[in-house]
Amino acid sequence: MHTVIWNISTLYLEDRDVNAWATWWCRPDRGLCGGLNINLFKKLLAEMKTWTDKGVQCDLAMIGSKGVSFFNSVGGNVVAQVTGMGDNPSLSELIGPVKVMLQAYDEGRLDKLYIVSNKFINTMSQVPTISQLLPLPASDDDDLKHKSWDYLYEPDPKALLDTLLRRYVESQVYQGVVENLASEQAARMVAMKAATDNGGSLIKELQLVYNKARQASITQELTEIVSGAAAV
Repeated sequence: MHTVIWNISTLYLEDRDVNAWATWWCRPDRGLCGGLNINLFKKLLAEMKTWTDKGVQCDLAMIGSKGVSFFNSVGGNVVAQVTGMGDNPSLSELIGPVKVMLQAYDEGRLDKLYIVSNKFINTMSQVPTISQLLPLPASDDDDLKHKSWDYLYEPDPKALLDTLLRRYVESQVYQGVVENLASEQAARMVAMKAATDNGGSLIKELQLVYNKARQASITQELTEIVSGAAAV
């Protein structure tokens, strides 16, 4: 898209010096999902350190209570948050944090916007990712770069493009939340299965220890009875 509309001037396409950046962070409201949370924490903290070492301010919009509680304890500039969306999140619940970040970007208080979430690969694999949303990254497709485009935009190219890119950002945030939810459910299922299997193995081991101890006790009692009878 960036390649196709390069000749239209809009804030959402223009690279600028980075003095402040922000991210929407998609996190679950619950735990018990293995290393899903901690892996995302580590990736974001490493990214934040990279930027803060350059003197860049980092703002956060938290989606999910786990992220809110974490940054309340370790420190972090949380400028917007939404929690308690449950298993059926809706776009209307996310509009608040999205508008806060987009307004800051429009006013020049933020220079880059990212989204941090877990990308759902399959039931056994979820990958923590950090993706740039604004300014919109240029395409790496060489074919697109050498094509000529002659589109007509109505009523106005810039107004249409700004609206389209806002909808794009909203859809990407929503996709991040949904994929993170799928990753959470898959990771929790795997973690609970592992816990159940480990519990079963532990029960078997303890049962074996109990049986050995019981057998030793019975053998000891029989030995004492036989020894006493022989003494009489």
